Parts: sequence; structure tokens; C-alpha cells
Amino acid sequence: METLNSLQNHFLIAMPSMDDPYFARTVTYICEHNAEGAMGLIINQPVELSVEDLLEKLEIIVPDNSVGLDGPVYSGGPLARDRGFVLHSTDHSWRSSVQLSDDIVITTSKDILEAMGKGNLPDDYLLTLGYAGWEAGQLERELAENSWLTIPADSDILFHTPSKERWQRAVKKLGIQTWQLGPDVGHA
Repeated sequence: METLNSLQNHFLIAMPSMDDPYFARTVTYICEHNAEGAMGLIINQPVELSVEDLLEKLEIIVPDNSVGLDGPVYSGGPLARDRGFVLHSTDHSWRSSVQLSDDIVITTSKDILEAMGKGNLPDDYLLTLGYAGWEAGQLERELAENSWLTIPADSDILFHTPSKERWQRAVKKLGIQTWQLGPDVGHA
């Protein structure tokens, strides 16, 4: 039996040939990847909603002098778009926090949102609604079809790069420029 190389804590970079409008020019952080499938969060598709607006919609009281909640909420993927996921630095832990790497944690429990409303924010964070998912073998097929490029995740791209620059920065980490990626794919 072939061993699966996990892509957990990697970025999937959509190739220019990606014809699915939901994933075109996206960077997806892979949270889990095993023989049963994969789960990830798109990190460069902000929606027209700030973190503070989301907290208020959830009836979480946000003080008038709140700081750090003006950033965007992101569309993490087409599945479960009513569920929130917070990727954040390792300086805090909440009820359902899972450490994904040395410097990235994911939390899905409401207590992180309540803490954020009180000003108890992780140093770095990104909040998404929804996620992207792949059935067993599906992501591997898409990789074989050259739909995606992969690189190890980079917390600087994740937390400190403006969302509109994340795709280009991720491609650049491969040692190439975006103009060098053609829309046509081939197999060597």
C-alpha cells in the first residue's frame, strides 16, 4: 500500500488553469490531510464583514474602545459557511484549540470569539467562515491533474501579508514569478 504524504500545514496554491470560480487564484491552508481526505481554509478571500461586525451579529458585546477587530472575515471555503474557524498564533489556547504546527493553532469553539470581544486576542489571527474539503483521494487526483501547487505553510504569509498579495507571495516562495505560470498544464 502506498504511503500518503500529508499536506497538513501546507498551502495549496491554485494554478491559473483552475476553472472553479470559488478556488481561482486562492491560497488554502491545509489543516488536516490523511487517508480519509483533507480539510483546509482559503486564506485570501475576504468577505464584506469585519471581525467586529461578526461578533456583533453573534451578540457578543464588543467595547467601544476595542482594538484589533477591524480586520476582515474570510470565506474559508464552500462547505459549512455558517461555521467559524480561527487560525491563530500559539500564544493562547481555548476549549477546542488544536495545534497544527509550531506556530499555528486552529480553534473552532465560541469561547475564542467571546475572548476576542473582551480584547483577549491572539497576537496573530485569521477568522474564516466555512471550509474546503476533499474526499479520500480527491486532493491527490487534483494534484496529479496540476490544479494545485504546494508549499510548506508560512505564518508570515498567513498573518502578515495583505490578502490581495498572498497568492503572489506564495507563488514567489516557489522561486518563480506568477507570470511564469501558464494557464495550460502538462505532464513530464
